[in-house]
Amino acid sequence: MTADELAGQVRQAAAERRALRIVGGDTKAFLGRAVAGEALSTATHRGIVAYDPSELVVTARAGTPLAEIEARLAECGQRLAFEPPALGPQSTIGGVVAAGLSGPRRPFAGAVRDSVLGAVILDGRGRVLRFGGQVFKNVAGFDAFRLMAGALGSLGVILEVSLKAAPAPRREAAVALEMGSEPARAWLTRLMRRALPLSGAFHDGARLHLRLSGGSAGVEALAREIGGEAEPLAFWSEVRDLRHPALATDRPLWRLALPQTAPIPPVGELLAWDWAGAQLWIASEAAPWTIWRAAADAGGHATWFRGAPADAEVFQPLAPALMALHRRLKRALDPAGILNPGRLYREL
Repeated sequence: MTADELAGQVRQAAAERRALRIVGGDTKAFLGRAVAGEALSTATHRGIVAYDPSELVVTARAGTPLAEIEARLAECGQRLAFEPPALGPQSTIGGVVAAGLSGPRRPFAGAVRDSVLGAVILDGRGRVLRFGGQVFKNVAGFDAFRLMAGALGSLGVILEVSLKAAPAPRREAAVALEMGSEPARAWLTRLMRRALPLSGAFHDGARLHLRLSGGSAGVEALAREIGGEAEPLAFWSEVRDLRHPALATDRPLWRLALPQTAPIPPVGELLAWDWAGAQLWIASEAAPWTIWRAAADAGGHATWFRGAPADAEVFQPLAPALMALHRRLKRALDPAGILNPGRLYREL
């Protein structure tokens, strides 16, 4: 479907006040609240529009498969720094940005929003809006294009996005150490004060898993220093795509994002942690407000990641002033409220 065809569908839906459910590869449909509406598919609006390896910038249409972009970058020895979870072969770059999920490199290389340089979107009137550009020094619309990261389509239909690329490391290695959860978090806090070639730190409840990425000499020196047992780098694909067995549970699964040094709230069973201890995966039957309050008290936020009832709120509740700001943004970009209504919060 072309951009004009997508715009026409949005304009007609706005005129008739019909809700639209924005769909790319649909691999992240579980994230957020369920949306009842007519499907607006961006899956066929695909293709890499521009890629300049010397500038470390790639621009692609929303429906472009993530795998296609990663393969193209790899040909030139580059990658997406934030290591997006694929969550399925149909994963698209538009969905990656809209979901705002970052992989294990998040504490070492930044989040999704840190890599977004610009975006072309359809607003709720069917107008094409361009924010940002293809180089970092171009800060026109700076806040607007980064708002698309994690908005789950509630502020606009992503048509095209420009992302920073990063050079791939010369050498990578993976090791596992026998170390408890709390000692591992404390040890990593001290370790990360040094300029070391770390790119992943995951604890599965029993062992600490580290990934080292950088120059050959630096990786080999750190591997000798920390010791441990070598393991396949493929382990980190499981962590990135949330397929690690530690996350397999029939109970409600919560994701808590906290400061790395914050105490872990006693709100359920800690299954695993990533991001060097800043992203916690907890299985819990506790009341949602209990978990949200505990996360806020610890300086972070919580998401009911899996197992929530269809109409439940899943994201950390916003303070009244912040919710009012969200409503104003929604009204400005989607006055009829037709784009993924209620996906983020019932009120949006």
